Amino acid sequence: MHEDEGKQQTYQTPDRTRVMSALQALHARYSSCAAGRLADYIPELAKADPASFAISIVTVRGEVFEVGDHECPFTIQSLSKPFTHALALSDRGREHVMQRVGVEPSGDSFDSIIRLDANNRPHNPMVNAGAIAVTSMIRGGTQSERLGRMLEVFGGTMGRQPEIDQAVFESERATGHRNRAMAHLMLNFGILDRDVENILDLYFKQCSVLVTSRDMATMAATLANAGVNPQTGERAVKREYIRDVLTVMHTCGMYNYAGEWAYTVGLPAKSGVSGGIIAVVPGQFGICVYSPPVDERGNSVRGIRVFEDLSRNSGMHVFETWHQTGQVLNHIDRVTEPSPALPDTTQPVGNATVHKRELDLDDGAEYRR
Repeated sequence: MHEDEGKQQTYQTPDRTRVMSALQALHARYSSCAAGRLADYIPELAKADPASFAISIVTVRGEVFEVGDHECPFTIQSLSKPFTHALALSDRGREHVMQRVGVEPSGDSFDSIIRLDANNRPHNPMVNAGAIAVTSMIRGGTQSERLGRMLEVFGGTMGRQPEIDQAVFESERATGHRNRAMAHLMLNFGILDRDVENILDLYFKQCSVLVTSRDMATMAATLANAGVNPQTGERAVKREYIRDVLTVMHTCGMYNYAGEWAYTVGLPAKSGVSGGIIAVVPGQFGICVYSPPVDERGNSVRGIRVFEDLSRNSGMHVFETWHQTGQVLNHIDRVTEPSPALPDTTQPVGNATVHKRELDLDDGAEYRR
């Protein structure tokens, strides 16, 4: 056995004082950040408290580290997509899923009116069009059975019985016209093969599940732990599909910010417009940052900042050497200096006016947006 392989298999219990000190420092650093704004294209989401801010980590051994408003409930929104993708893979297999949904980054916003690939498929399961197609693949003889199976997977990964926020569900259903347009276009191309409204109702309920940052960190930790929930010890996701899910999260999970995220943070991740971001350090832990104000791409502003600092200072990036020589959490206290951030502006972008970052170039104002 190679020396590094032996080190990789030796688990080192994280120093709680060290980890908590780092999380408290990050929480204090960005609590006063006022950039971004609440996503309001779903009216219920605009009722969130913009000051809410939590960071939660759950390890593959079940250790929990968290600061801030970690008990504050929010709706899962697009953080649900990796888990329904895993369920569809389990129900239908790779070949069937790949026939209807690709795995390529789209470069588009999460709710872009569908730009089908050459095979008339949505580009990937992490954008809305692909997620709707994935939801349609959940097996079940009735709508209630399909919903029950979806909630069973969510419950298995978070370790408790999930609930749906009925007010958010009704709000999503009443305002989800872009999603309806996507669904009907996919029905035209044969990507969807049954009643559009039933599929959309299931998708809207999927997005309306109530969670906390600890729930989401546990769900991410389940992916980090090869599909076994580290809190319950129960298998929640088939091991054979973990690689599929993490790969798509890494390349597509942050929408049209995915490339920059892969460069600066370097972890399989997923964001949601309610303000959550989850990330997975395979074999080590899952992490969730929750803060409702989002940027122009629908990503939590504080969440981006926290992950940038952790990755830059603590070796969290998948291509850092800590992944070969030891646990990331044993280096997490190296966050004394914030990552250099691009200058910020705020400007309206459609109905969800949000945080905007511009390039700090010296080559002239024509490069600035």
